[in-house]
Amino acid sequence: MRTTLKDLAKHLNLSISTVSRALSEGKDVSENTRDRVLKAAAELNYKANPLGLNLKQGITKTIGVIVPEMITPFAAEVISGIQALLNKYGYKIIIGNSEENSQKEADNILLMDNFMVDGIIICPCDYKANIKIYEALQVRNFPLVFYDRIPHELDATYVAVDDYHESFFMVEHLIRHKRNKIVYLQGPKSIYNSKIRAKGYKDALSKFKIPFNPKLVVETGMTFDDGKIAVENLLNDKTSFDAIFSFSELLALGAMNCLKLNKVDIPNQVAVATFSGTFLSTVVYPQLSSVEQPLRIMGQTAADLILEKIKDPSIPSKKIILHSQTQIRRSTGKF
Repeated sequence: MRTTLKDLAKHLNLSISTVSRALSEGKDVSENTRDRVLKAAAELNYKANPLGLNLKQGITKTIGVIVPEMITPFAAEVISGIQALLNKYGYKIIIGNSEENSQKEADNILLMDNFMVDGIIICPCDYKANIKIYEALQVRNFPLVFYDRIPHELDATYVAVDDYHESFFMVEHLIRHKRNKIVYLQGPKSIYNSKIRAKGYKDALSKFKIPFNPKLVVETGMTFDDGKIAVENLLNDKTSFDAIFSFSELLALGAMNCLKLNKVDIPNQVAVATFSGTFLSTVVYPQLSSVEQPLRIMGQTAADLILEKIKDPSIPSKKIILHSQTQIRRSTGKF
């Protein structure tokens, strides 16, 4: 059985407060008493309860991390980066999965707040739905950091990538490979990044004087099936297209699955490229061209930002933009 502070005080015939002060090198404790307490603590294998000590100081040494999904390796890589840095400073993390549902996201925030986490790192699933909750946390100077998906029109600290230019360059790559009827699987409009990537898509078309066709911009959900159904509908409607640029990897994989089932050759008939690629882009055939965020670095950066906010909640918001890697593979006709 674990030796408690009460057990130690009883063994020494001292008050709990005296033993506590002796262990924490507090004042008003003689050297003789401190030596007795430390010796007894070693003999009885007493170990201090870090949670109790932290709560006395108004901290829990825990950080909440809220992710929008845990199907792809995307979130796991970010979490790995967060954990690697926070562990160095004695912090643990609590993970919540919103499953692309704004109400579940709100519930996770409330739960973590009730658990008295020292801060929250979050990738929001809807840039509008929980804005009031974010603002309420900020009013309290509660440390809050966003990653990947940005909260539009909120002065907040976040780490993300250049969605506009990375999308522009990937669509430009498709155009330079003789594609001019490019579908954009946009994902939900409730994710602000999808609008930024849409602008990159449109501006790339404009640069090459390719007329914008709104029928080729398809709003979808975020699942594999959503990508599959979107392309199935395009094929059934006899929509003419020769390339697909996808908001996310899972949508792109669903799209590729549909093309293969309908015996559409990738990339000769339809080239496919995506944003938010992970190693999954390399285990499909043909391998998928993708914009790949530095996920582990993104996690480490988010962790560094939350520690800054914990140290001084009043510091101005920071906005950090990381550089992504564009990986051109067989799905767009590299080889």
